Amino acid sequence: MTADLNILYDKLFREMYSKLYVYAKRFVDEDDAQDIVEDVFVELWRRRDTVEFGERIKSFLYCSTYTKCLNLLKHHKVSASHIALIGEINEQRLLLMDEVRNTPEHQLECEYLHNQIEQAISELPEKCREVFRLSYLQDLKNEEIAHILGLSTRTVEAHVYRALKYLRQRLSHVAFFFILFFRFL
Repeated sequence: MTADLNILYDKLFREMYSKLYVYAKRFVDEDDAQDIVEDVFVELWRRRDTVEFGERIKSFLYCSTYTKCLNLLKHHKVSASHIALIGEINEQRLLLMDEVRNTPEHQLECEYLHNQIEQAISELPEKCREVFRLSYLQDLKNEEIAHILGLSTRTVEAHVYRALKYLRQRLSHVAFFFILFFRFL
């Protein structure tokens, strides 16, 4: 039975790989298309005991390819908006640094904002808080954080996204753009 399944899988791979690759390239670039199609076949192999290699398998492969393309596009969109937000935050931080005066009022405001931010960060779930601190307080890249904590890069990105979303809501009464500015206090 296993030998027959291997032959059937191999035949399906040879027949469908290039078709799925061309299909995926309609949505994503060539490298991503190749990765997606390979992922589809790896997933099919992992699920070989539960998937029927019947007449609907080609539809299954196209649907899986389409879904993975959409997921990648959504991921790119979230990453792009995250990058844009970081750029905006950095611009605001530079503007604020130009305007900062070393006054007692400013010191009190800084202390208040710092305490508010620290309190909000401490309310994050433990792993989310740890990822956020490594990202924003220690300025590590997502790949470095993933390696240190033994997580996938996507999991790190998800934690950062959740942390930023929570902090935006939690600190809505405080200018959110102060968060990165005050990380150096």
